[in-house]
Amino acid sequence: MSKEHPVTLAVDHCAQLAKERGWLWHAPTTPNVAATLILAHGAGAPMDSDFMNDMADRLAALGIGVLRFEFPYMAQRRIDGGKRPPNPQPKLLESWHQVYAAVRPLVSGRLAIGGKSMGGRMASLIADEVQADALVCLGYPFYAAGKPEKPRVAHLAELRTPTLIIQGERDALGNRETVEGYTLSRQIDVHWLPTANHDLKPLKAAGVSYSACLQDAAERIAGFLSR
Repeated sequence: MSKEHPVTLAVDHCAQLAKERGWLWHAPTTPNVAATLILAHGAGAPMDSDFMNDMADRLAALGIGVLRFEFPYMAQRRIDGGKRPPNPQPKLLESWHQVYAAVRPLVSGRLAIGGKSMGGRMASLIADEVQADALVCLGYPFYAAGKPEKPRVAHLAELRTPTLIIQGERDALGNRETVEGYTLSRQIDVHWLPTANHDLKPLKAAGVSYSACLQDAAERIAGFLSR
């Protein structure tokens, strides 16, 4: 029987799974592994976008293993180069279920789910059902662009999964003034980045760099998943 620590085994198994399925695995680069996060991409950018790569790097340096996958429409775009809209919601949720079911047996410690924008929203819809240890959303799309009168928050009022939402104050899909008027579950903590937009990028007038905002987000996530 192997004498390796369970966390080491989980890291090795996640790396192998990612290789087999064409996913991306970013192993923690610190001795102490706080958690594993399955991180889904947004509607318009793939799992290896600059934003996703940067965030995975920062989280790995803080002890968070990050596994990224692509929804079917984005995986197909990688094959033929043709742009297409996201799959219907049932298909996106089916993909999330399949990924979670494949990863859960490999992780001995805490397993969180989440994503950028749409990826995080889809994760929020299954978090309670799969009993994820935590949920992390980067730029949650509280409403479609220009349609704050049609919020996507009904399920967030009853969410039982411990949740961290990193949101820019001027996010066009959920600015601070509008979001603070919603009724959200007590399990949800919203961390606001001053003057930041949907990609968490602040205005120059804020006096803080984009890199600093992303590092703040990563540190908040790592701290949240380490509790």
